[in-house]
Amino acid sequence: MKKLFILILSAIVYGLFSMVITQAYAKDKDLVLLYTGETHSMLYHCNCPLEPDGGVARRASLIKQLKKQYPDSLVLDSGNFFSGGLLDQNTQDPQLDMQRAAINLAALQLMKYDALCLSDDEFNFGTDFLKKNMAKVKLDFISSNLSSDLAKPYIIKKVAGIKIGIIGLTNLAAKQKAQDLKFIEPKQAVEKYVQELKKKGIGLIILLSNLGESEDTKIIKSVAGISVVIDGHGRGNTVNESSAKVGSTVVLRPNWQGRRLGKAVLSIKGDKIEKVSVEELRLSDKISDDPGILSILPRCFSDNDCKKEGLVGNCRNAGNINASCLFSEAAKINLTVISSKECSICNPEPLVNSLKKQFPGLVVTYLDYSDKQAAKVVRDLKLSGLPAYLFSKELAKDKNFDNLKAGLEEKDNFYILKPEASGLSYFPGRQKAKGRVDLFISLFDQESLGVLNVMKEFNPIVHFLAVVQDDKIGSSAGVRESEEDLRALCVQKYYPQAFWNYITCRAKNINSTWWDDCAANMDANKIKTCSRGPEGKSLLKENTGLNSELKIMFGPTYLLDNNQIFSSKGAPSKEELKKIIKK
Repeated sequence: MKKLFILILSAIVYGLFSMVITQAYAKDKDLVLLYTGETHSMLYHCNCPLEPDGGVARRASLIKQLKKQYPDSLVLDSGNFFSGGLLDQNTQDPQLDMQRAAINLAALQLMKYDALCLSDDEFNFGTDFLKKNMAKVKLDFISSNLSSDLAKPYIIKKVAGIKIGIIGLTNLAAKQKAQDLKFIEPKQAVEKYVQELKKKGIGLIILLSNLGESEDTKIIKSVAGISVVIDGHGRGNTVNESSAKVGSTVVLRPNWQGRRLGKAVLSIKGDKIEKVSVEELRLSDKISDDPGILSILPRCFSDNDCKKEGLVGNCRNAGNINASCLFSEAAKINLTVISSKECSICNPEPLVNSLKKQFPGLVVTYLDYSDKQAAKVVRDLKLSGLPAYLFSKELAKDKNFDNLKAGLEEKDNFYILKPEASGLSYFPGRQKAKGRVDLFISLFDQESLGVLNVMKEFNPIVHFLAVVQDDKIGSSAGVRESEEDLRALCVQKYYPQAFWNYITCRAKNINSTWWDDCAANMDANKIKTCSRGPEGKSLLKENTGLNSELKIMFGPTYLLDNNQIFSSKGAPSKEELKKIIKK
């Protein structure tokens, strides 16, 4: 009996010891997430001019490589992995789109995804098509707010000694595509399953969502316990940062069309994420194609998938496993590019490279505005800015002409790219004003504060993005923005030394109606009288005159030396601006 007691005691001690060791082991190990979203069955790499990245064959190779390096990792997708729909740039006809969706799903199985969140695009071809193809693969499909047997509300995975709950949220736009579906309110669904997971002792919870980041943020703030959100609609094809934080919740934003693979390394202590490292790994041509994927992947779905420099490709048997590309010599099309050595920010090469992909027979000639012949062409054709792109009339015979037609205007013997299609960097007819910097900005843009902080030391002339016609004022944010622009210009007139501090203060909290909190030591009544009367409108008309002259509608936009213009997405760094201005 005594011996039995000792054995039982030993077993208990050993069990406790093992549990301590396991917990310590779990703490020491990082959790690696590999993730995608909004891929829209992008089977092949993009035909992008600078980074022709992406494709499921490259992605599969990279995931295999990373799984060897990080065995304790999860591979996740936040939804919209089917083709078709408004956001699918490669959509053709329903039959080919369905073939592409089915092949993409088979590829996801070969890549051994741990969880896929169902979203609205998965219902592009109806519920029956989705069910039929889901049955062909062994993958975990999740959705907590979809009241159906199509998907599980969540799954539990044990990785690196840590139990992880993964919940899915389906975009409510799926209702319009499959009306037989029934939905639970998203917040209610998440709240229910977070509590259920907590009762099961799950401390780390990942939410795969396609609602959009604003909706996800509301859920994060109202439902405690969500560790990570992978948000498919948080980024789209913009250049927003790849990650963010809402309180203690990490928000990950997948790369558009799967051109890059998201990788997040989470350092876990207990149930808390102590540290996060996020990377976007390029799926470039340096990554070899996975043989398993190639065995199920047709050579092409359209002519756009058949690319060789200087040749025209034609896709035969599109979408079938025996599809092939036939290539022929491209017809020659002359393109004359006129730019200026005086322009430090002119760079026609990216656009030219993109045009060469569309028109393989392009023969490019470069002219500088300092050349008399080039200057005469600019004058004769009344070109407002440079670089200018002039095509010969042979362009109209090319099969891709219709894709570019809307961005062209016909003058003399040329098709010329319109400024809104090509962008302008230099105005040769404007007198140079060395050192002058103009900034065109809306205080209602979310990046405006960052832009103002960067631009302060360059002492720019600020122009607001409003349109003044007769007695009417138009702004993207409506009356609130128009009124704010009027007040700011009245502050500039009567308190010029306080103008910069005022607009910076307003940019910090632009949605607050308490503008006078930013107008300390000013006569608020004087500002009101000015902004509400003809004086304010006159100031705004004068302030936005250059906008109208240069046709600037969006910001932040920068005019340097009164003749060089460029824009940025968000706030540029001071170093970037200094480099440009120094040039």
